[in-house]
Amino acid sequence: TPVLHKINLNVAPGKTTALVGPSGGGKSTLLHLLMQFDQPQQGAVSVEGQNLADWNTRKFRESCAWVPQHAQLFNDSVVFNVSLSLNPDMDKVQRALEAAQCMDFVNDMGLDKSIGEGGSSLSGGQRQRLCIARAFYADPKLLLLDEATAALDNESEMRVQSALDGLMVGRTTVVVAHRLSTVKRADHIVYVESGRVVEEGTHGELMEKNGKYAALVALGNLEV
Repeated sequence: TPVLHKINLNVAPGKTTALVGPSGGGKSTLLHLLMQFDQPQQGAVSVEGQNLADWNTRKFRESCAWVPQHAQLFNDSVVFNVSLSLNPDMDKVQRALEAAQCMDFVNDMGLDKSIGEGGSSLSGGQRQRLCIARAFYADPKLLLLDEATAALDNESEMRVQSALDGLMVGRTTVVVAHRLSTVKRADHIVYVESGRVVEEGTHGELMEKNGKYAALVALGNLEV
């Protein structure tokens, strides 16, 4: 069964595009297509005018950073989890940790201490900030955020969102989110439902349409 149907979507360079809509509508699938986790059965994904299928996958992914809902961490040091390298640039690691607001807990545990399987020695908010530090270290052209704050409590979410705000500046960003505060600041909002783009525009434009996006905003949550 096709997940997406007749999608025609442009993501502007240097801008933030937010994907909203009901759960299961195809938002995360669009991110998977961008990262080449999935391949389109029809049509194409083009980046800078070139079919993504023709890109060198490794080279393309080196220009991207992915921050998922659940942090993907290794049973290794803070340094390795940020740099994913055996020969890291330590100045760059330090700057990434500071930008992602990780220094409070990193100073306590040290850079070289193992964080445990999946980051088990860290809280949920700390794990997510460490993933954001990894994205800062990568210095990506394309940033993909898939419900990066959804699993956090309110206090952790505020710190993580603050770090994300800094990371998004000047980058091409595609974000799947249901927090209104995150979506309102996007340059372009796309409402996806049942694998189709139903509405798109700025927050103000979509509120004026008084359609499905406006109905979700009225509920106080952008996902059902």
